[in-house]
This record gives sequence, C-alpha cells and structure tokens, in this order.
Amino acid sequence: MPGEVIDGPNPKALPSLIPDNVMELAVKLDKLDVPEKDLKSLEEFRRASNYIAAAMIFLADNASLDRDLTFDDIKPRLLGHWGTCPGLTLVYAHLNYLTRKNDLDLIYVVGPGHGAPAILASLWLEGSLARFYPQYSMDKQGLSNLITRFSTPGGFPSHINAETPGAIHEGGELGYALSVAFGAVMDKPDLVVACIVGDGEAESGPTATAWHAAKYIDPAESGAVIPIVHVNGFKISERTIYGCMDDKEMVALFTGYGYQCRFVEDLEDIDRDLATGMQWALDEIRKIQKAARSCKPIMKPRWPVLILRTPKGWSGPKKVDGEFVEGSFHAHQVPLTAAKTNKDHLADLQKWLLSYKAYELFTEKGNVIESIKSIIPFEEHNKLGQRAETYKVHEILNVPDWKKFGVEKGTEESCMKAIGKLIDKSLVDNPKSLRIFSPDELVSNKLDAVFDHTGRDFQWDEFSHAKGGRVIEILSEHTCQGFLQGYTLTGRTGIFPSYESFLGIIHTMMVQYSKFNKMARETDWRSDISSINYIETSTWTRQEHNGFSHQNPSFIGAVLNLKPTAARVYLPPDANTFLSTTAHCLRSVNYVNLMVGSKQPQPVFLSVDEAEKHCQAGASIWKFCSTDDGLNPDVVLVGIGSELTFEVVVAAAILRRICPALRVRVVNVTDLMILEAATLHPHSLTDDEFSSLFTADRPIHFNYHGYSNEIRGLLFGRYGLDRVTIASYKEEGSTTTPFDMMLRNSVSRYDVIEAAIKGGAKFNKKVELDMTTVLGEVRHQATKVRAYIMATGKDPEGTFEVPKFEGTVFEKGSAKAGEGASKKDGFFVN
Repeated sequence: MPGEVIDGPNPKALPSLIPDNVMELAVKLDKLDVPEKDLKSLEEFRRASNYIAAAMIFLADNASLDRDLTFDDIKPRLLGHWGTCPGLTLVYAHLNYLTRKNDLDLIYVVGPGHGAPAILASLWLEGSLARFYPQYSMDKQGLSNLITRFSTPGGFPSHINAETPGAIHEGGELGYALSVAFGAVMDKPDLVVACIVGDGEAESGPTATAWHAAKYIDPAESGAVIPIVHVNGFKISERTIYGCMDDKEMVALFTGYGYQCRFVEDLEDIDRDLATGMQWALDEIRKIQKAARSCKPIMKPRWPVLILRTPKGWSGPKKVDGEFVEGSFHAHQVPLTAAKTNKDHLADLQKWLLSYKAYELFTEKGNVIESIKSIIPFEEHNKLGQRAETYKVHEILNVPDWKKFGVEKGTEESCMKAIGKLIDKSLVDNPKSLRIFSPDELVSNKLDAVFDHTGRDFQWDEFSHAKGGRVIEILSEHTCQGFLQGYTLTGRTGIFPSYESFLGIIHTMMVQYSKFNKMARETDWRSDISSINYIETSTWTRQEHNGFSHQNPSFIGAVLNLKPTAARVYLPPDANTFLSTTAHCLRSVNYVNLMVGSKQPQPVFLSVDEAEKHCQAGASIWKFCSTDDGLNPDVVLVGIGSELTFEVVVAAAILRRICPALRVRVVNVTDLMILEAATLHPHSLTDDEFSSLFTADRPIHFNYHGYSNEIRGLLFGRYGLDRVTIASYKEEGSTTTPFDMMLRNSVSRYDVIEAAIKGGAKFNKKVELDMTTVLGEVRHQATKVRAYIMATGKDPEGTFEVPKFEGTVFEKGSAKAGEGASKKDGFFVN
C-alpha cells in the first residue's frame, strides 16, 4: 500500500515505560493574560495566511473567490505542500507578536522549506513582498498575482529560496535549519533566531547533532536561538518518530540535550498557549545572557525549547474520498489532487477556502484589515521579511598583508603552518566577523597557530567556558557547514578546514548553499556576501598512515560541478602560493572557494613576489626546472597539487641526466579553473594564452591531484586534446609509505619520466632512438624501489629531497638528494 492506514486523525503516541516523574522536568506555566483584541488579531492573521497559502496551491484565477469556483480556476499542475503550512503561519503570527511586544531583533529560520506558501502568504500580509516585489502590492491585484503565479514559470517556486525575503536557508534538503540558525546568532549579541524544525527533519542525522549547537554559544558575545519542534505527526506517507514519542520521551530527550522543554498543544487555546511559551523562552534567554554579560556566566545553562503539537494540515479538509486528511499524511502535499477534473474535489476546495471567511480579513481594495496589522511590527526594519541581517549587512574583512608571513624561497615549510599564522592575525584583526568551523582536526592539520591568540568556543568544557574563542571544533561536518552558512549569510566570514577525504560528507549541503547564493545574485536587493572557504588538507598523498579510507579527493569534482560564477578551486604548490591564495579567498565575495594543499613540509619553490604573480596568472612556466627556461620544448609536464608537482620537478631533474636530448617545459597550475575552455569560466585562459603555456602542438602530460575525468571535463572544447595524457589518483591505496602511494597511482616521478619520453619521442628523433632502452631502465628503477619499500617498510633515503638545478636557488639541491639507498641498493630516486 502507498501509505499506512490509520484508524483516526491525529493519533496520539502510545505511552512509554519511562517513569511518570520525568515529567517534573517539563516546564509548566500559567498562561499569560493576552488581551482579547490581540488574540483576535492573531487568529485573523492565521486565517488570512492560511487562506492565501491554500489558494496559492490551487488557484489560477478567482483568487478572491468573487464567484463560485470552476475547473478553469484551477491550475493545470497542483504544486505545493499544505500539511506544514498551518503550523508555520501560527509561528509566524506569534513571532510578529513577540517582536512587537519586546522590540526584538529577530529572524525566522524555517526548516520545512516546502512550506513556502505559508511563509510567502505571511510576507505578503506584513508588506515585505511588496517592498521587494512591486507586483505583489497590498491590494487585490497584488494578492491575485501572488496566488495565481505561485509554482508557475515566473512566480515563486514551491520551496523557500533566496528570492524569499527574510530567508537565510535553502528550503530543499532537510536537516540543516538548526545549525544555520545557531551560526547566524554568533557574534550578534542582540539577535534572536526562531528556528522551526519539522518532526520529519528531526529524523535527520544533521539535526540530531545540531541540538548540541547551543553548547557552542557564548551568551556574553552571541545571540540565541528559540528552537520550535513542530510535531504534526506525519511525513509523506508514514508517522514520524517524534510523532510516536510521548511527552515523557520528549522531555527525557531534550533534557539530555541540555534544554528546558515546554509543550504547546492546547488546540482550543493555541494562541494563548504559544504566546505564553514564546515569552517564557525569550525571558529564559535574557536570564542566561544577563548572567554571562554580568561576568557571572552559568555553567551548562538550560536553554529553552518549545514542542509544538498541532495536526498536520490543520484547518484543511477533514476527509477526502473516505480517507482522513487533516491529522494524517494525506495532508502533506495537495489534499485535493483532482480539483481540476473532479466536481466533488472542486466543491470541497471551495468549502475549504470559504471556511476562512476571507471577506472579513481584507478591505474592499484588497489590503489586510487594521486588526491584523496591529500585531505586525510597526517599523519596517523589524518585520521578519526585512531584517537587514538577512540580506544587506556584509562586513568586509580586514585581511592582513600575506607577504609579511612569506617564507624564504629554497627552504621548506608546511603550507598549513604558513597559513595558520596568517589566519591567526586575521582573527586578531577581525574579532567579531571571522570564525573557524572545523571537525576536531586543526592540530592534526598543523593549523595550530590559529590558537596563538584565541581558543575554542566550547561552553560545556570548563577549560574553554566563557573565554570567547574564535574556533569551533565539532566532529559533525554537517554542523560545521550549517554554522558556516548561517554565519556567512548574516554578513560575516568563515573558514572550514578539513581532512580532504571527509569534506564530501557535506557535498549536498554545499550544493544547496550554492543554489541559494546563485538565486541571491539574481535578485536586485541582496548584497554581496563573503565567499565560503574550504581548506582541504591531510590529502590522500600523505594519508598513507591512515589507509585507504582516508584517501579521497572527490570534493574537488563536487565544486567543479557548480556554476562558473561560483566555483573556485585552487591547488597552491607551496607555502607562499598558499598564503597568497588564502588572502585572496578571504577578500573574495559570493564564491565557493576550495583550497587544497599539504600539511607536510614542502619545498618553497617561489619567492613572495613570484608567488603573487603566479597566483594572479593561475599558472606559469617554472623556468628553473625546464630546459632552456622552457623554450621550444618537446614535451610539457604539468603539475597540479603540491606533491604531484614535486614529482614533476624531480622527474625533470632526472630527465636531464638520463635523457639529456629531451627538451622539457614544466608548468604548474594553481587555479584549476584556468584550464576550462575559453569563455566557459571567468578565469579561463584564452586560446592564445593556453597555447603560450602549453604550446600549440606538443604533447602535454598532466600529473593531477584529483580524478582524471575532472581534467578531461575542464579541457573539453580545447584544441588538440589528442596530445594530452593525464595521470591522477585512481583509487589505489592502503596503509603504506608516501612514495608507494605515488607508485600505486601511477603519478610517481618514474611515471612522469615515462610519459615525458614517450611524448618527446614524437618530435625528437634522438629521444625516439634511445626510448626503448631508457624506458627499460626507468621501469627497472621503479621495480627496485617497490621491492625496497616492501622489504623495509619505508621510502628510500633522499626520496623527498629537492634535486639540483644549476644556476638557481636549488643549485645545491638538498643535502641528501641522490644519496643513501640509491648508492648502496642500485637504484635512483632523485
């Protein structure tokens, strides 16, 4: 059967075996004495909003019901989700009321983004739609436009998105509303975010962890979240977990999470009940904040949470075709699916819409009545759809001069250690607008310099409690991403460092965010926002100690699939280029920046000035390791990624010795997007620029950090691709040695040498003449090295030493280059 069969609407959860006295932990309050006129206004707001929301799903004409409905009045495609709407409008009405009574700075984050009709209807009632979209004016025509154009080409879509005023959360994929809400209040001490979490969304893993987000809020410096768990009991075709939990189970759960729990479920007096709950929640927040801001912070404060129980599809049809609708999963989407063709459904729709008595709620010209306006915040900037935090408060970051942190060319430095110092200074210079959100990996990733002037903001730990740290470490990548999104979309800047292999966990979150940002750029009223910045390290090339599970560069491809206006992928080859790239990304706006690099010490190939020029161009010829500065090459060797580039550089040095006739040009690409065919990306090289780097006709061999199909996709459309070969990560790995990882994936210096000789032989007869002999020796060397690694469990001495290049800063190479195992064991690694 398509859905479960229930014996009545709105079934209650069966009693649990938890002792009854656990209910002593639930908050019990006498209801507030809400004035009757306010109760009437709240009820009218809900009726008006529910009428508009329901009409939006169905009506293509006759939006005000000036006559009986006909089939022609019904949209050809019925799109929308009704079931969650009555709960969303109920909360919206009361957030208006709470804001007006308390002069609050408040925004509304909506987890059930499929309930867009409710939010759009409420935005129309408060005048925010008309503020940003004149076609939705506060009159009959404006309302008709809203209703008839919803979920049609050119109208609002069926889910909340960046076109929705007041929204900072894409309403498609469920699970992230709560972490976004907590990210939004960080460093905004006066801001309150009301976040409604549906009981369907509550079943997601990201939401389950996000309940711990309150433990990362320092009430002395940040605002607070009022979480509202909307338990309407059903998903698309089944009951929800929370819907089957009784009050004792819910109290036990949320008490364990660290919250005080109050139930709002008196359907006969719901407005007074919810008004009481919301005012209590705000008062509890103020107590916690006052203590913290009076230098008397509460250890492990119990933040408020509201459990709102209302029927799914409340106020909609009770039964349709013999099936329960209100209070069942049948209300989830479109309750009257055949209203376009079935006269009974059409009659039920008219009866339903008329039940709201819309004629009582709108003036003759179509505006809302004054009674409804009386609970809406009077000041425009206080209306939920016009809060500046949600669309126009970008705080430009003060980015330090990265050159002051530059490293001497010819030395070695970890890219992560270098940028750690830059980020530390950035945190000092931007004490309220820059944060780091990371799994528990910063020290492992050698970014511990960020702790030189700050700490971790974990309020449940007595060693970091009330100390205002700028770093949040929590092992949930989903929660880190939610924090990052909420923080960024309310005007600030965040950095998300991670092990390379586990960034893919938030792939779809990142995609949802980029969709939101794409639509935001297409509005004329949302300002720029800081880019979101990922630092991907502990890469597969040096995760040989953790093994195959930790070897996965697939997040690169996830970013490459974004729109060209958003996607930016950088693989800086050394510390100075990584410093330059980090500073650029922190200054940038509206992008998804991915920076990939090594945490291990690496040669510093470029000076500060060279690194700046290299990053500005996105790629350059590395003359120091090319033949005759790269003039007239037989083959072009391209390194992308620090370790992969190192293998190219070593290969170029060995080739000078074993195949002196071969003319090699070495190119490093740091900005992956320059490779894309001309005009397809803002960073794309023109065809002439591409030829100047890679020649017009010579073989090109790419030694690439990610997957080969990514390079093929970028190069598609370029001329002469038959001359291109690509070596890359190919899903070979284990717990082994760093160089064995290169060998297993055919990206080692020996593999580069072989590709170079094969390519060069096509244009150089001297190389062709000796190709078979030289390749035989190279393959023999690779076999000997593999045998050495298997026998000793380590890489040969000198494997990662910089080779000699006469007339350059690398003239002497490294002290151990070419020595050690290569002499006594009969092979060379350098």
